[in-house]
Amino acid sequence: MNQVVITIARQYGSGGRTVGKMLAERLGISFYDKQIIQMASDESGIDVKLFGKVEEGDKVKGSLFGNKECIYKGNLHQPGSKEFISDENLFNYQAKVVNDLAEKESYVIVGRCVNYVFKDRPNTLRVYIHAPWEFRVEQASQKISGSREDVEKFLLKDDKRKQDYYRKFAGGQWSDATNYDLCLNSGKLGFDKCVDAIETQLKIMFGK
Repeated sequence: MNQVVITIARQYGSGGRTVGKMLAERLGISFYDKQIIQMASDESGIDVKLFGKVEEGDKVKGSLFGNKECIYKGNLHQPGSKEFISDENLFNYQAKVVNDLAEKESYVIVGRCVNYVFKDRPNTLRVYIHAPWEFRVEQASQKISGSREDVEKFLLKDDKRKQDYYRKFAGGQWSDATNYDLCLNSGKLGFDKCVDAIETQLKIMFGK
């Protein structure tokens, strides 16, 4: 298995997505983010809007077994099953897509709990990018219209959404450093040095 996957979890406003794109460009490999939702929709035939709803925290269809959590175990429910469009299965199809991609190519991917999906996969570097609150507010203000209060409310809501999503499909804490191989403070390092640090970690771990 020669393909290397770099997973990036990030706080909104930390620039994690920007760092991921910069890293992919530097390494000359693919970058994936929300494209995975469309690819999972194409793979399963399930309406892409349902994938989006689950990602935003809206329940589409819970498990028949009544589990609040749908922790990923790698199983897929097939068309015709009553579980086919459950939240769990929508996540599982995204996991199938990232697994299939990893058989073919090296890539950088943002979000989707892939750090958990690939927790036992060799040649995987799991990164978490965070930043101080003021830095995040400043960065987010460039993309979100409204007052500072509006921006802060958005950041708090987004942190909770990501935490709930991670707890539901991966269990545990999204921001727990033990879920990652490398945690970076982009507010102190800056984006370029974050990319440098990830590249250095790749060389340390895999000699690549």
